[in-house]
Amino acid sequence: MLPLDIFGFKALWSPYFLLILLALTVGYFLITIPFRSKFRDSEPLAVKQAMLFLTAIVLLYAIKGSPLDLMGHLMFYIHGITMVILVLLIPPLFILSIPKWLWRSVLDVKIIKSIFKLFTKPVIAILLFNGFFSFYHIPIIFDHVMQNRYYHGGYSILLFVMAVFMWWSLISPLPEYQPLSGIKKVAYLFANSMLITPACALIIFSDASLYATYHDPKVWGQVMSLCVGPSVFSNLNLSGPELFSSLSLVDDQRLGGVVMKIIQEIIYAIVLAQVFFEWYRKDQEESEREMKNQMLNPHFVE
Repeated sequence: MLPLDIFGFKALWSPYFLLILLALTVGYFLITIPFRSKFRDSEPLAVKQAMLFLTAIVLLYAIKGSPLDLMGHLMFYIHGITMVILVLLIPPLFILSIPKWLWRSVLDVKIIKSIFKLFTKPVIAILLFNGFFSFYHIPIIFDHVMQNRYYHGGYSILLFVMAVFMWWSLISPLPEYQPLSGIKKVAYLFANSMLITPACALIIFSDASLYATYHDPKVWGQVMSLCVGPSVFSNLNLSGPELFSSLSLVDDQRLGGVVMKIIQEIIYAIVLAQVFFEWYRKDQEESEREMKNQMLNPHFVE
């Protein structure tokens, strides 16, 4: 198998993307620490929020700026891992890393508030997210998106935004923006798990390679030229992704579908456990409150 370093440092580590993420990180800490006094009802940044934001940034760089991004153009199962991290792990970290006062300031903007109110409605959010995710993995759509830099970047951003809307119904940090509670959150997670299954099943149970991006040398060459740069790729004389993996195309594709489904189930299971813990805690608090009220009642009989 050929080593990845033949593509060069720039293709492997995306220094410009790293600079963008560093600028976002600096902006986040400037807004939430020295400039927070300019926002109404602002509070000091919690260490947990800062750590969640940094974790989200590191993960984003790992899947879009590190060699993992390049590997996703060579092996479909790497694409599956990075895709699930992009839409199911980074969005909740991002949502929870933003202080409540900053979210309220953003949502005070009329157009943003209108967009959030519409697209975070549970039914709309769940259908749009899973619809766009499944649509992306239709072979003809996937291949066209991968061959165009602007389509690829734009669709990735769109999926991320749809994922934020989807997660908002589950983990909104603002009490006034919490459309779901208790058993409804469980049903929401279950529906999400079911709706994403057809796309994974299509990939797992196919007996042939679905995506020309990985089996057609011409399409793969176009995708790789966009990824590493035409000048770099034209000098390498490569025939296809099989030069970088010992897996067959079908096995690689099936593994991609499996890892997407497994990682999704793990993330949803963790969230489900938190939902049950939150429900149990609230139930216990209500029981204790009722008991105290009964004891304070003059007609209470021991």
